[in-house]
Amino acid sequence: MITFANETERLAHIKVIGVGGGGGNAVNTMIAAGLQGVEFLTANTDAQALDATEAEGKIQIGVELTKGLGAGANPEIGRKAAQEDRDAIMAALEGADMVFITAGMGGGTGTGAAPVIAGM
Repeated sequence: MITFANETERLAHIKVIGVGGGGGNAVNTMIAAGLQGVEFLTANTDAQALDATEAEGKIQIGVELTKGLGAGANPEIGRKAAQEDRDAIMAALEGADMVFITAGMGGGTGTGAAPVIAGM
């Protein structure tokens, strides 16, 4: 089991956000490994993949654009989806001292949305 020292937890509020399918899988792996002292979030255009994540915070992005069906391996759709739901993403990340973004590169949501989220 991996843990951060209690002293670190008091000093920094750390959030990890998994973006897209690969990012959601990475977050699930971290949770299964017992990583503690961080808050886990996921953001995805695919409603079914989002439901499958173990993260406590889930943000469906691009609902109007994708209708919950994913980005179809198109990074431009992922980028637009993150821009569409910028306010929801910002609200979820509020209060964090550090944010770690995890995403797989090559699909649509992670490739397109992760850089937008990093720019927030």
